[in-house]
Order: sequence, then structure tokens, then C-alpha cells
Amino acid sequence: MRVEPNVILRFVGAAALAATLGDTVHAETATVGRTWPIAEPDALAEIEARVSRQPANIASRFGPRERWSAMRGASLAPAPQSRVRRVVPFHTLAFDIHGADGRIVYPRGFTFNPLAYVTLAQRLIVVTPRDLDWALSTAEATDYILLAAGKDADPIALSEKAQRPIFLLEPRVKERLGLTVAPVIVRQVGQALELTEVRRDRSGATR
Repeated sequence: MRVEPNVILRFVGAAALAATLGDTVHAETATVGRTWPIAEPDALAEIEARVSRQPANIASRFGPRERWSAMRGASLAPAPQSRVRRVVPFHTLAFDIHGADGRIVYPRGFTFNPLAYVTLAQRLIVVTPRDLDWALSTAEATDYILLAAGKDADPIALSEKAQRPIFLLEPRVKERLGLTVAPVIVRQVGQALELTEVRRDRSGATR
């Protein structure tokens, strides 16, 4: 089977953006070629079996949740002014991509724009805990709320309180999206990301 270079790049583009934004990316999938039943054990069943063998008080071994490294979001400064700017999230390949004949189709170091091949279907609303109420009142049902570092930045507790998922802003996402301040609303416009930075005063008003 011969795989066209643009098909490979479309797949890599989806993988690059998905690796950066987690499950916020929507892309179509299809089955190519023959398929076989999975022979490996069910991964979920293995996980459940291991969990059932753990002591009931295992959570106490990890200490308070606020000390977990996985619970530390990236830091962003308050937006000094309201403005709109655009960012192109270029991705550079860290390895060679070979075609069906073994030849290199896209070499390591090749740079491209993932948004030319996949779509960011939802808006991302990035805030510090101080502006979470504003984010909840601003966000649509399909939007993703990302929480930057700040006092009481516990996405688990805040998700339970808000009754909707709230995610931590990871450093790599901050870097890939070109984020510097919060609050900011991120959406795809054409083949770029539009960043709407919002200045808010201490009374909670938007300027």
C-alpha cells in the first residue's frame, strides 16, 4: 500500500496538536487495510485488578494533594490590557518520517502548522483561580477551562464545585499556545490561533 505524503503529514499534524492540547482536538478517523482482533489482555481489566489489590489507605502515602507535582499549573501574569493577537503553533518533527518504500518523506527538523491539517473544535478559556467565576459565566458548554497557577488552584475540587471539568494549564501547552497572560480566550481562526486577552480590575470588571 502506498501512503501519500500529505496523508502522513495530516496524521502527524493531528498527533502533534493532540499531544499539545490533550483531548481538545477533533479529527476524523478511518480504517485503512486489514484488521485483526486484539490478542493482548484488556488493559482496563488489568488496571482494575491491580487497583483491587492495593491497600484501602494508599492515598495517604502521596501526601496532601496540593503538594503533588501533577497539580501545579503553569504561571501567567495578569493581562495589563485587553487585546487580540494571533499565534501560529508551528511544530518541528523530532524524527524522520518514512514512506512505504522506506524513503524519508519528511525529515527530522521539518516544521509545519498542525492547524493546516486538524481543527481545534472548542475554545480554550485560560484563567487563574481568581477569575474562575468569570470563566464559568463566560464559557459555553463546549469550551474547555484551563487553570493557571494561583491560590487554591485545585482543579479536582473546583470541578466538583462548578459541576463541569476544569483542567490544569500545563507548561508545554502554555509554550505551544504562546500564552503570557490571563484571562485569555483561545480559538482557531483559519490556520492560526486567535488569543483574546482580557484585562480585569480587582472588582471583577472587564476593561
